[in-house]
Amino acid sequence: MNIHEYQAKDLFEKFGVATPKGSVANTADEAKSAAESLGSDQIMVKAQVHAGGRGKGTFKNGFQGGVHMARTPAEAGEFAEKMIGQTLVTHQTGEEGKFVSKVMIADAVDIEKEYYLAILMDRESCAPVIVASTEGGVNIEEVAESTPELIHREVINPLLGLQAYEVRKLAAKLGLSGDTAKQFGKLLAGVYRLFMECDCSMVEINPLVTTPDGQVLALDAKFDFDDNALYRHPDIQELHDPTEEDPREVEAAKYDLNYIGLDGNIACLVNGAGLAMATMDIIKHYGGDPANFLDVGGGATQEQVRNAFKIILGDPNVKGILVNIFGGIMDCDVIAKGIVAACGEVNLNIPLVVRLEGNNVAAGKATLAGSDVDLIAGDDLADAAEKIVKAIAA
Repeated sequence: MNIHEYQAKDLFEKFGVATPKGSVANTADEAKSAAESLGSDQIMVKAQVHAGGRGKGTFKNGFQGGVHMARTPAEAGEFAEKMIGQTLVTHQTGEEGKFVSKVMIADAVDIEKEYYLAILMDRESCAPVIVASTEGGVNIEEVAESTPELIHREVINPLLGLQAYEVRKLAAKLGLSGDTAKQFGKLLAGVYRLFMECDCSMVEINPLVTTPDGQVLALDAKFDFDDNALYRHPDIQELHDPTEEDPREVEAAKYDLNYIGLDGNIACLVNGAGLAMATMDIIKHYGGDPANFLDVGGGATQEQVRNAFKIILGDPNVKGILVNIFGGIMDCDVIAKGIVAACGEVNLNIPLVVRLEGNNVAAGKATLAGSDVDLIAGDDLADAAEKIVKAIAA
């Protein structure tokens, strides 16, 4: 789960991470009022969407940039009016862009130097790793590719926690010393505590800045939380903004379905993440393009299968459906009955290929054969994939 920048700022304040003052505004008038409360002549107005590259983005109404600095509250309101209710396109959103429903109003600060700082889970070491660089404010991927020596990593033992010597090592590598290094250490300790206590999978601060008067501040942040741990954090769950996600994925989550929308035209309904990946691969092998990743899990119910079909058919790009079930815990007949029920509720006018194997497969095939559902049977995975690719090309 991701959150907005203004929500990240609230979390920073809760954990004692130094960050400029700011608040969220849903209208131009609210933006003007928020700017007035800051009492500053340097006010940042930032579009709130779950995407990077906002400053270089373009709104579909022609307005350039999702991040602007205003000199007066009135100007802040004018910028907000041009952003709110518009769609922002950045290099991360794709051509469809992201709808902006709110902006963040924050104190602008004089920047002496920009840095990059992140904490994320490292799969290789199975531990948190701190990533830092003196090259902040730019795409860290470009830095890693062109000047990898400027990327510094420190793996943290999760049982010992962040140690003082690790903070000193990172401060030295970033060229920080004296009081600035102390402030960096305090900020890093707060970010690490936040990362661990909130079950984050990533906290990225870009840029982390030093100011001419010696402050160390987190200006912009991106968070990612471990979805499997959210049950422990109802307060963080409340920060979820479903409007920032694919509506199909939001709908699928209601039924405990693992769904990710893709750009292809062959929908997949599979049980098991590994089998789903293999199914998408073999569709590509035969020249097709998968429209989604959809894992109904090992113990899906007939209701879940029916809802999965409805979500699949709600995608106008879908030209065919491949159902690939290998029943271990899963009962193939449950899947078959779900398919029949779903097809009875919707007007299925696209090719459907079904491959069933495993637990109670004979009953499942009998259920499909005895129904009036127009489908193509797949003998095995390769046969099913080849048949659905040919069917949509016919």
